Amino acid sequence: MAQKITSENLQALINTGKPVVIDFWATWCGPCRMVAPLIEALAKDYEGQAIIGKCDIEEDEDLPTQYGVRNIPTILFLKDGQVVDKQVGATQRATLEQKLKAIL
Repeated sequence: MAQKITSENLQALINTGKPVVIDFWATWCGPCRMVAPLIEALAKDYEGQAIIGKCDIEEDEDLPTQYGVRNIPTILFLKDGQVVDKQVGATQRATLEQKLKAIL
């Protein structure tokens, strides 16, 4: 299951040394709802290899601001705490999986 990622727990997640994938979303966002099952599937399939989670932009305004997120869904791929790739807008699982595999 995708983990809830907030400005409070992100640094601890980064400190695990695993790649971190953050899906910035909101409940009212149609494309976000299309991406949600893909994020959940990746979280399940890559459990133990990467931390894959979601940040609700309405519950945590600091994290999207910190990363300059202006559109949702925006999915950030972090390695060693640095953004190494991102996906803005809805996409297919293959695209997300390719980006994830590149940072494993």
